[in-house]
Amino acid sequence: MTTLIWSIASILVLGGLIYKRASLTLFTLVAAAALAIGSGLGIVGTLAWILFAIIAIPFNVASLRKSLLTKPALKAFRSVMPEMSQTEKDAIEAGTTWWDADLFSGAPDWKKMHQLPMPRLSAEEQAFLDGPVEEVSRMVNAFRVSHQDADLTPEVWQYLKDKKFFAMIIKKKYGGLEFSPYAQSQVLQKLAGVDSVLASTVGVPNSLGPGELLQHYGTEEQKDHYLPRLAVGQEVPCFALTSPEAGSDAGAIPDYGIVCKGEWEGKEVVGMRLTWNKRYITLAPVATVLGLAFKLRDPDGLMGDQEDIGITCALVPTDIDGVVIGRRHFPLNTMFQNGPTQGNDVFVPLDFIIGGPKMAGKGWRMLVECLSVGRGITLPSNSAGGIKTAAAATGSYSRIRRQFKTPIGKMEGIEEPMARIGGNAYLMEAVNAMTTTALGLGEKPSVISAIVKMHLTDRMQKCVIDAMDIHGGKGVCLGPNNYLGRGYQGAPIAITVEGANILTRSLVIYGQGAIRCHPYVLKEMEAAFDKDAGRSLENFDNAVWGHVGFVFSNLVRSIWFGLTGARFSSAPYSDVTKRYYQHMNRFSANLALLSDLAMAMLGGSLKRKERTSARLGDLLSQLYLTSATLKRYQDDGRQTDDIPLMQWAVEDSLYKLQTSLVELLENFPAFGGLLKFLMFPLGLPMKRTSDKLDHQVAKILQTPCAARDRLIAGQWLEAHENNPVGRQEQTLRNILAAEPLFDKVCKAAGTKLPFWKLHEVAEKGLELGVLTADEAQLLRDAETGRLETINVDDFDPEELKANPVEVEPTKPVQAA
Repeated sequence: MTTLIWSIASILVLGGLIYKRASLTLFTLVAAAALAIGSGLGIVGTLAWILFAIIAIPFNVASLRKSLLTKPALKAFRSVMPEMSQTEKDAIEAGTTWWDADLFSGAPDWKKMHQLPMPRLSAEEQAFLDGPVEEVSRMVNAFRVSHQDADLTPEVWQYLKDKKFFAMIIKKKYGGLEFSPYAQSQVLQKLAGVDSVLASTVGVPNSLGPGELLQHYGTEEQKDHYLPRLAVGQEVPCFALTSPEAGSDAGAIPDYGIVCKGEWEGKEVVGMRLTWNKRYITLAPVATVLGLAFKLRDPDGLMGDQEDIGITCALVPTDIDGVVIGRRHFPLNTMFQNGPTQGNDVFVPLDFIIGGPKMAGKGWRMLVECLSVGRGITLPSNSAGGIKTAAAATGSYSRIRRQFKTPIGKMEGIEEPMARIGGNAYLMEAVNAMTTTALGLGEKPSVISAIVKMHLTDRMQKCVIDAMDIHGGKGVCLGPNNYLGRGYQGAPIAITVEGANILTRSLVIYGQGAIRCHPYVLKEMEAAFDKDAGRSLENFDNAVWGHVGFVFSNLVRSIWFGLTGARFSSAPYSDVTKRYYQHMNRFSANLALLSDLAMAMLGGSLKRKERTSARLGDLLSQLYLTSATLKRYQDDGRQTDDIPLMQWAVEDSLYKLQTSLVELLENFPAFGGLLKFLMFPLGLPMKRTSDKLDHQVAKILQTPCAARDRLIAGQWLEAHENNPVGRQEQTLRNILAAEPLFDKVCKAAGTKLPFWKLHEVAEKGLELGVLTADEAQLLRDAETGRLETINVDDFDPEELKANPVEVEPTKPVQAA
């Protein structure tokens, strides 16, 4: 019995030290003390002390550890880890890590997360949302844009320029608005609820493009020339990156420039002859200045000794001879300006390189860093804004539309998809708020930007499908009163652009996250490739043994959390959210442990195991989405009415995380079954959202209340002639107010009338003397709105014919 008690006590104490990530010295001293106690009890003999000394001395004596252990480990590491290309280095080193690194640590600090500032709008930013954003929303008729004009009207274009919509990122000293990332997100969300063409047109110049690149890397002359002109719309920018042969693999672009001498404005200068063939370039058909990414070569050594200089970014005015723009792509009936551009042997001076000649070859680093900012705002904001408006519209429609004498929103089959829309609307706003907080603090979180782009566009697409299913024919029949159809058609565009979602999930999120967010891997790689032998060994020694301790800590934490359901782990609150934080502690430890095991077993081949990489990325992604949701609940004042929305979003994300984790373990290179048993000895903790929770969320969407107001806050919901969603919101209020009046008339008439022809019910109520004139008018207004809600648009056959134009097929671009 004494031996058993000593053994259990030793395991618990030493395991607790590993759990708490105690130092090697402290662990060794406590282990020695445990052996000493064992010796005193007659349990531990000489052999145990000898074994302890053989292990403890080399690890604790630095010189021995480095020569006997670290040096061979460094040699082995170098043999299995191929040296990275410059492109890979630039991608990994670009940007910063933020809360993603905490989630990767296996022990997130929740107090640190909740101490992050709550994003707020300045008075100027709020005034812009209440003024110009509202006004341009009134000016846009989404059906006319997509079905008739195939563009925003000239008046809208001019208003956007006059009010500096294209200058939200440009500093005030250059004439811009200099809005915070959060303000940019709020503007785009509101515009996305009006029309995706409007939101895309505004979003792109404020995202990855000449304005962003100029402010970070441009010469003073370039900034002084271009930024004031961009601010007032005198220049319309686009950025040309994607080529037919290089889409998501942007590092493989075939477009090139050759350094040479040529004539420019009557003088011989050193410049570049550029040849390119780009496609999918938003704003290219109307652009006046083209941001261009290409590979620069200097065969004659006019810039130095390096012939292959690398990816470079330049600004090219589109009115130069040889620049081809103007034609348009036709992306799924979504009429934002998007098209190809080509150039063949176009000569420009070296000064056209963004940042001047000294920035030649640094284009990839520039793009990756700036993309982490723009990708974190534009598409996630557009997705969130579209779904917030869809949540309002679907909720109102489901409460107004009746089948089988009851509002369809009360049917359980409708509640399920409606809950997905409401829960995701809550989550997506939360994710935008937290991500723009990071950007506002000066972070460039490339991993988080990839996460939010991929997952918010993915959730947006699924929510639009749910909304379409609920609306049925109302969503299918296009027309001025259809607020879903074009968004449904265009949803795959967001999935495809700025890094296709398949590639982002399979390669980018975890490919960058495993190295950037891990506390030791990047340090090990940097040490291994350091040319200074002494420094390399020293840094590798610090990193690799810290890494070993990290692995054991996460192993102990994963086992302990599995046995206890993580019930004893820390959480910042003891309310309904407590278990969510504890589950996240558990999953964070699982992510850290499985990452190390996957990297150890697969080594450099992990990046080719895309499904393994994708599932590991899912763990990190869903942890971030859940974190943002809990942060929003805190920032909103922990509103009791919002609990169903928060719970749905958290439970859905954690269930998705668990699903990916189980799939990962079932397909793990080795020991998957054992790991699954160690991590889930008591079964899987997360379940799908319950029917009861779905009902609560669906009810919020259909009922004007404070929780619903917070959910759809910031969207344009005015009952305007160009806003069918706003008019439907008014009808919802009218219908709810009319129902008790309807019941009053039925009671007085002694019969249960069908809930239609409310104008006739109004007349009957007046005859029976149970309605006032104002109450009767309310019933008439409710009927007018009800019919507008349930009816669909129809057209004269001639109206649906396309304008007769001679279609000229796209001609293949000749090889240079």
